[in-house]
Amino acid sequence: MYNKALELDNGIKVPQLALGTWLVDDDKAAEAVRSAVELGYRHIDTAQAYANERGVGEGMRTCGVPREKLFVTTKVAAEHKDYESAMASIEESLAALGLDYIDMMIIHSPQPWNEVNQSDDRHFEGNLEAWRALTDAYEAGKIRAIGVSNFLKVDIVNLLENAEVRPMVNQVLCHISNTPIELIEYCQEQGIVMEAYSPVAHGEALKNPVIAQIAHKYGVSVPQLCIRYDLQLGMIALPKALNPQHMKDNGDVDFEISAEDMKALKSVKRIENYGEASFFPVFGGRL
Repeated sequence: MYNKALELDNGIKVPQLALGTWLVDDDKAAEAVRSAVELGYRHIDTAQAYANERGVGEGMRTCGVPREKLFVTTKVAAEHKDYESAMASIEESLAALGLDYIDMMIIHSPQPWNEVNQSDDRHFEGNLEAWRALTDAYEAGKIRAIGVSNFLKVDIVNLLENAEVRPMVNQVLCHISNTPIELIEYCQEQGIVMEAYSPVAHGEALKNPVIAQIAHKYGVSVPQLCIRYDLQLGMIALPKALNPQHMKDNGDVDFEISAEDMKALKSVKRIENYGEASFFPVFGGRL
């Protein structure tokens, strides 16, 4: 699974399975990256908001695998809605990672986090300014690919109609019981590769008996079924793990979910809440 990749519209190939690092402390990130790379992972996902870019960069530099064989994604913080602050943050990410270039960088959210689920303002102009900063860094060779995260169709259309460079990816919350099928299909029709974060619903999928029943049918764990589901949707999957055994299990997904079961999984009742994590804006909460 580690060697499978999706190709962006600029020809860059992105490993389809990545190690997510949300909520991984900076002092633990380097060892997590080294463990993942030793297992075969080649794609690491981080963000300015995660406050662990330094550790992720250290792990990449000390893992023993040549830089050009690794792929790192980071994100411009959602609060940067002007050119100057977005561009400054790109330089800060390069410095924190300790790398000469970033493989992919994306806008973390169309709205600042304290407005998500609370405001109708989509910050169209601000996102165009942040996108212009990413575009300039991309054209300067500091970033190999650029994209967005948590963008709805209306946000994507804003870039498609007004920006010089089209977004190459859109990273969104996507898992069994919460799959934005229309958005996925629209973006894929536009040549935008989709990425799925929290593929195991921040652990809540483990509590769903329907998911467990289908996982049992295939002789796999619930997380493995969930990750495979996103991969079969044609998405890049970003499961988070600190434990090397969990990382290994997450990569052991070379099985095929039948078309019939994929249809059933798409129809699983929508998740009602994410437990203790429900306060996070990405899970419907408010800051």
